[in-house]
Amino acid sequence: MSAVTATLPRIWPSPGGKPLPPTGMAEVFRAFARDLAAGRRAWDAGTARFIAGQFDELAAEWDTSRATGRDDPLRDALDRGGPFPDGTCLELGSGTGLFTPLLDSAFEWVISVDLAEQMLRQAGGRSPLRVRADASALPAADAQVAVIAAIDMLLFPSEIARVLAPEGVLLWINQLGEDGPLYLPADYVAAALPGQWHAVEAQAGWGSWAVLRRRV
Repeated sequence: MSAVTATLPRIWPSPGGKPLPPTGMAEVFRAFARDLAAGRRAWDAGTARFIAGQFDELAAEWDTSRATGRDDPLRDALDRGGPFPDGTCLELGSGTGLFTPLLDSAFEWVISVDLAEQMLRQAGGRSPLRVRADASALPAADAQVAVIAAIDMLLFPSEIARVLAPEGVLLWINQLGEDGPLYLPADYVAAALPGQWHAVEAQAGWGSWAVLRRRV
């Protein structure tokens, strides 16, 4: 496995008032995300049920008390991370659908995927195509997905590599950048994916983004 990462200059400034999560909690989740991506931590049915339950409980208040309200990293990625292939975009960890309309403006088809049923219910007015599924076992055929958009999401490298078309793209967004509880830098993501990948990344607003493609 090898990776080549190019970093673009920042053009979206970081505003004040960044909502930092509690330090101890964020560090625990970041360690979990790193270990899961690297295969040092297993993902099983019990873990999936626990995570789904946690987000089900947060769904009703998510937009008002948990969401950052900023889409700077995604907008910058869509502006400077292309070109993107035509076809279906899977939005993993889509939550209440806050970012789905922006993805809809960029891609022909956007299918919102989340583990938490209540999150998907809250997304009813934003995400026309919603599927409750575990991102470790996506309901998609091999090599058929053009774009995977993962916004503050755990990384399941083998499954992403399986469903992405040969020219497919992984759009990796961290809304709070390195302060986010699930933050993984672009080179770590690229190294975790099977095969050889190239990443373009940048900081934007409070967060960061990376667009990853297989190296030819």
